[in-house]
Order: sequence, then C-alpha cells, then structure tokens
Amino acid sequence: MKFEGKTWVYGDNIDTDVIIPARYLNTFDPKELASHCMVDIDKTFAGNVKKGDIMVGGWNFGCGSSREHAPIAIKASGVPVVIAANFARIFYRNAINVGLPVLEIGDDVKKIRNGDRLKVDISSGIIEDETTGETFHAAPLPGFIQDIAAAGGLVNYVKENA
Repeated sequence: MKFEGKTWVYGDNIDTDVIIPARYLNTFDPKELASHCMVDIDKTFAGNVKKGDIMVGGWNFGCGSSREHAPIAIKASGVPVVIAANFARIFYRNAINVGLPVLEIGDDVKKIRNGDRLKVDISSGIIEDETTGETFHAAPLPGFIQDIAAAGGLVNYVKENA
C-alpha cells in the first residue's frame, strides 16, 4: 500500500484526549468523531485536512486512555497513515484493529515539517519527503497487518477470511 499527501505535524506525548476530547465520546459515528479530531491542539485540522493527508507525531503518540475512538477519528478524517517517532502500545494495537497503518521512524520524525509532501510505502517502510528530498526508513508492516488495513480493520478482515 502506498500513500502520498501533505503532513500535519504534532509533537511528543499527543494523548488520546487530545486526538479526540472526552466531551465528544457520546458517539461512535466516525464522521462525527472526525469533525472534532485534534480540536484542542489544532482547531484548523478537522476543517482543513484533506483525504490522503498524513499525520506525523513525535514520541509516545497516542498515549493515555485505551479508547479506539482516537484512531477511528484520525482515519475518518481521511488520514491513511500515521508516522511517529514511536507509538503508545495500546494506540498502536487499536490503530491496527481499525485498519489505520502506523509507522515508527524514531528521531528522524524531527526532520519532517508541517506541510511537507510525503510518499509512504507501508510494504517497504520507505518514506520519501518530496519537499526536502530526504528518505526515511521504518520497519515495514508485516503482510497480515497490511491485509488488515486493506480490509478496513480487523473485524472486516476476519469476516472476509472466516
């Protein structure tokens, strides 16, 4: 799977309460969650993110509560992949469960600026910053995780392969 888009860059320790604040958790509707995604840290995100844009975070992205609402809100915003220095483990697993690919690149994430255009190949783990010409390497996602993402999440994958 390959993606290309403009970046939305956030810092370290972006927790699930920032990704989707608790006051909006009265729904599981993905579009409604997307309309409030990142509102407490970036009021422009939900109204300006375009399908295919890529979210970039720092260290410990997705820390905090174990709610699946956070990766659902990001995915429903049209973001096809999240790149970070590293992810909180529960967010990482929840992202896989909902079919949102996530790639870790350590400190190289600091070289990506807000608004850069990236090409991301989750099969190879290669991330090209078309704006700066730099290339970054993440561990490629295992094939079965790519299959889960392609199916739209774990539930769909199981239904398709039962």
